[in-house]
Amino acid sequence: MKIRVIGGGPGGLYFSILLKKAKPEYDISVYERNKADDSFGFGVVFSDETLSEFLTRDPDSYDLIRSEFAYWDELDVARDGEKVRITGNGFCGCSRKTLLQLLQQRCRDVGVTLHFEANVTDLSQFSDADIIVAADGINSGIREQFTEDFGTEVEMKSNRFVWMGSTRPLDAFTYFFRSTPYGTFVAHTYQYEEGMSTWIFETTDATWQKAGFDVTDEAATIAKLSELFKEELDGHGLISNRSHWRQFPAITNKKWHKDNIVLLGDAKATAHYSIGSGTKLAMECAIALADSVIKHTNNIPAVFENYEKLRRNRVEMIQHAANVSLDWFEHMDRHMQHDFMKFAFSTMTRAKKVTFENLGLRDASFTQKVLEAFNKKEGNNNLHTPAAFTPYKLRQMELDNRIVMSPMEQYSAEEGVVNDWHLMHYGSRATGGLGLILTEAAAISLTGRITLGCAGIWSKKQTLAWKRVVNFVHQNSTAKIGIQIGHSGRKGAMQYYWDYKNEAINNPWELISASPIPFSEKMGTPKEMTIADMDTITTEFVNATKNANKAGFDMIELQAHHGFLLASFLSPLTNIRTDEFGGSIQNRLKFPLRVFKAMREAFPQEKPMSVRISASDWAENGITEDDVLAIATAFKEAGADIINVSTGLTVAHEKPAIGRMWQTPFSDMVRNEANVPTITAGYIQDIDQINTILLNGRADLVALGKTLLLDPYFVRNAQAYEKYKANNIEELGIPKPYMSAVPHFYPYIAGQRRTMENMKKALKPLTHKK
Repeated sequence: MKIRVIGGGPGGLYFSILLKKAKPEYDISVYERNKADDSFGFGVVFSDETLSEFLTRDPDSYDLIRSEFAYWDELDVARDGEKVRITGNGFCGCSRKTLLQLLQQRCRDVGVTLHFEANVTDLSQFSDADIIVAADGINSGIREQFTEDFGTEVEMKSNRFVWMGSTRPLDAFTYFFRSTPYGTFVAHTYQYEEGMSTWIFETTDATWQKAGFDVTDEAATIAKLSELFKEELDGHGLISNRSHWRQFPAITNKKWHKDNIVLLGDAKATAHYSIGSGTKLAMECAIALADSVIKHTNNIPAVFENYEKLRRNRVEMIQHAANVSLDWFEHMDRHMQHDFMKFAFSTMTRAKKVTFENLGLRDASFTQKVLEAFNKKEGNNNLHTPAAFTPYKLRQMELDNRIVMSPMEQYSAEEGVVNDWHLMHYGSRATGGLGLILTEAAAISLTGRITLGCAGIWSKKQTLAWKRVVNFVHQNSTAKIGIQIGHSGRKGAMQYYWDYKNEAINNPWELISASPIPFSEKMGTPKEMTIADMDTITTEFVNATKNANKAGFDMIELQAHHGFLLASFLSPLTNIRTDEFGGSIQNRLKFPLRVFKAMREAFPQEKPMSVRISASDWAENGITEDDVLAIATAFKEAGADIINVSTGLTVAHEKPAIGRMWQTPFSDMVRNEANVPTITAGYIQDIDQINTILLNGRADLVALGKTLLLDPYFVRNAQAYEKYKANNIEELGIPKPYMSAVPHFYPYIAGQRRTMENMKKALKPLTHKK
């Protein structure tokens, strides 16, 4: 078999080594545009996990790399002179130039032919090749020739960065954050060989512009950065190597192959340097491609299919994590306001992959410092209290803990009247230990329902039925209970979702909305609301508010999310009005604010109110970050005590990026830029994730939805898992008939936790420290 590799970077070289070693008879040649000793970077980074993979695949390559790398187990977060060290990380740095030379040497050892100063632009010279590997980097010329075939998409990220070196010695990977008159800068730094360290400087585009940098003026860049990071550089200078300011290109390809051409490395997919090395990703993909060729030999389509099967999901997961990490750095100024330990923890957990628990398994002293700082800030005497179980107060309502039941429609009411199902549903979650229950949306009128099974709060009968539920919660638990009040708008008169999705019922009632835009092709077109309609709706919201107070609810949440009536005014996708209620976000806010203010006036001042909003429509030309911040600020100024931040469901053609804790960045934005408390939700599934969210300042309360549907005793399990109040079980608020289970339950859950932690420790990659 004849293999031609275009691009002599680490990915292309390592693929050639592995394949030639396994198949000596193969004719493998590498074509590199640069000279053998050219290198345009400084250091590259590998984790213990990646090094272990290198060891098993080609011990000779591993030995060559290991002989040259600088290893560290520590990571430092430093900000304006403050610093904390986190141990147990296991990474190594290696000179990129040295790595290339070592891999080139290994290629020669196994018989791979190397061609340098060979700039390949015409693939016709390789017409006899069985496979052409396009490993020609981030600006791949081969990929550019066939962008439509590969389905290439390139998104330029906003932050500016420049890659430099220094002689400053470092004994740990260090993030140096620096506040400057222009804004925040960060230097990602690590030592990669004796006397040399990598320094990647990054800042937002706005800060870069204010500082007056030039893209290609390396001397001026060095002078300015040397002054800004004078303390961190400690008398050492900066070294450039074509060190021009750049913006990171996030590259994806829908297909990784065309005919006999296959993409590898940065040509295929890029991952932001803040979560690791693109070199690491390229070499791991090289392993998968070599394995695929070995497995399927002359069946080229099968080779490529297996390659994508092995790596597609993994690469996309890494890219997602990298984008989340990148987003954190694009909003550094938002996080710099935090106390230092919270800031350091936020830095470590920014990509959501790292959590409080697995950090604790690496370095328990660090996580304990984070927890103690959190409890001190919150005024808690017990500095070891898990974040989720710290109390939280909104006006005169005090919650035992910060775990909330998210509003989830039950579609089980009759004529809007809740029944025994709802008593069981909310009652069991209350006795299950939740701090706060938020009910499903209760409609303000018969035509404000989503489905025929939706609850209401417009009549005396409905109010009395709700009072029965509220009384049970108050009498049998320490939970507080709030009601979400809303109007379905253009999403009304729907079939039950378990029967038909986004389809209208037979004989639907007239729908109303901000504009006459149907939610889906199987839903009716709503009437555009008039001023008279707005007057009626406002009166109905006030009536529902008064009824909610009569029912004894501790809190009200206004439904202004997911494309329902009030939300339809807020999104530009559902509000195309040309009057005073359309256009600017200030105009689009007018009616929802009017409703909220009227409700706030009718609800007792000692009781809190929340507003649930959608912070993204997940669709082109939807609501913007500036819109969301304006909305949150406006409701805060109108008297909202907390904003429940959700996203999506505004339009049927949305494309949400769903994943664990996927909506927390939006809560983070609202909380730390609009400076208002927030509730977050979205695929949050365990107590570790909850603690992590709270400790890094992304939200004040954490709401669980589907997690609670089949596990009403989630909180009781979490309390046992954390050994919370193990010596004071009478303070847990557990109903007396259930108290006898605690002495048996706590040790059982503790045993499960020990087993899991031991498994995690056993699976941790072995250290490769020399």
